[in-house]
Amino acid sequence: MKVILLKDIANVGKRYEVKRVNDGYARNFLVPKGLAKPATPESLKWLEMQKEILQKKAEESLKKAQEFASNLDGAEVVIPVKVGDEGQLFESVGPQKIADKIKEMGFEVKRSQIIVPKPIKELGEYQVKVHLEHNLEPEIKVIVIEEK
Repeated sequence: MKVILLKDIANVGKRYEVKRVNDGYARNFLVPKGLAKPATPESLKWLEMQKEILQKKAEESLKKAQEFASNLDGAEVVIPVKVGDEGQLFESVGPQKIADKIKEMGFEVKRSQIIVPKPIKELGEYQVKVHLEHNLEPEIKVIVIEEK
């Protein structure tokens, strides 16, 4: 029996794929649990409409992500930190501090999206990447200065 999968199912297929499965598996498990529906001509038309909708959403999402990346690319983030007598920082600057400062600038990013090779432990300027969806990675300049 041919079915349209409504969810990803391990060892069967991904969402919105048309698959051939055993009749009993489809009738007794997939269809009653809402995991699939029979592949009739009407449901195949519905599937095409769903794929078009998903395609449009993906294009809109990509456009938004590219616009966000272009606005964020090249931005400068100034982070003041406490410094000791010999110029050592009392605390390192990591992804969380950078994400908080970027949020203050009006950009919504998560700590996990900030790619810092190692924690920043000295004053200066550093190039940091921000990993966005669709594999976009704008670079920002992080400037660590002494807190007055």
